[in-house]
Amino acid sequence: MTLQRHVVRPHRGVRGHLAVLLVTASIGALVFLLALGTGEIGLSPLEVLRILAGNAGDTLGGTAVLSWRMPRALLALAFGAALGLSGAIFQSITRNPLGSPDIIGFDTGAYTGALITIMVTGAGGYLQIAAGALCGGLVTAGLVYTLAFRRGMRGHRLIIVGIGVTAMLASVNTWLIYRADLDVAARAALWGAGSLESLGWKHALPALAVLAVLLTLAAVLSGPLRVLRLGDDVAVVLGLRVEPVRLALVAVGVGLTATVTAAAGPIAFVALAAPQIARRLLPATGTALALSAVVGATLLAGADWLAQRAFAPTQLPAGIMTISLGGLYLLHRLTTKRV
Repeated sequence: MTLQRHVVRPHRGVRGHLAVLLVTASIGALVFLLALGTGEIGLSPLEVLRILAGNAGDTLGGTAVLSWRMPRALLALAFGAALGLSGAIFQSITRNPLGSPDIIGFDTGAYTGALITIMVTGAGGYLQIAAGALCGGLVTAGLVYTLAFRRGMRGHRLIIVGIGVTAMLASVNTWLIYRADLDVAARAALWGAGSLESLGWKHALPALAVLAVLLTLAAVLSGPLRVLRLGDDVAVVLGLRVEPVRLALVAVGVGLTATVTAAAGPIAFVALAAPQIARRLLPATGTALALSAVVGATLLAGADWLAQRAFAPTQLPAGIMTISLGGLYLLHRLTTKRV
């Protein structure tokens, strides 16, 4: 009987994990169809599915779905998955629910890089701003990791150093905007709100290609990450090279959030909330990377759809919606003492 329990429980755990993953992915798929079908040209989910199946022809609805709405809807899912996965990686490394890239300061560093690019170039094109944001995020990550490293890496030290660097960079960003011309400051503020509105296929394809590579690397590192969660001493005993693995995970996590920030601007709270929601759905499995990615995709897709439709005809940037919803979520966790 005892042996049977030990055999059945893991099997049930795997089935439960897959069930939760499928349900969450189904919700994300429904939000995706809703985003493709709503707007001035309204379409039912069945009509959207027919268009996606190749029965669009040259209709206006087909153009609306495939050319106008599809890039934004796809990027909302992909960027949300990237942020959720990045948050799961950092919360696992630090073993702290506050170990999120937007708390540690990588988003703020990317914003600094974009601001400097905008000010130096006067306005800057999409690729220039994206490159500046990516460089800013990577430089910030290197600075935080270097300052936090002292005879090894400790999660709480990384978070504290990251919060300090975030505060300093936020002051630098405020000063840069204050010193900028009005047009440049307005462009920087708009980018800093985090929006998917102006992104089309020419923006989507490069971002999706980079994210595909990073997601593959994250999948390869998921096994060592599970060992790393057991603690550095146990990981060393099991033969894991702790610091190289941790540094590789940091690089992948920074790459994920920096790619999103470079394309759409800083989008807060998704990386913080998605892994925590995933842990509440599967409390016995630690921080599940796949579920965190799916939850993040669903959260950002839903937030972007609300940003477009909740205050129509006015459209809000997705970053403002995620900050509003994320603030309410964080207040709930704080008041219930479950952070």
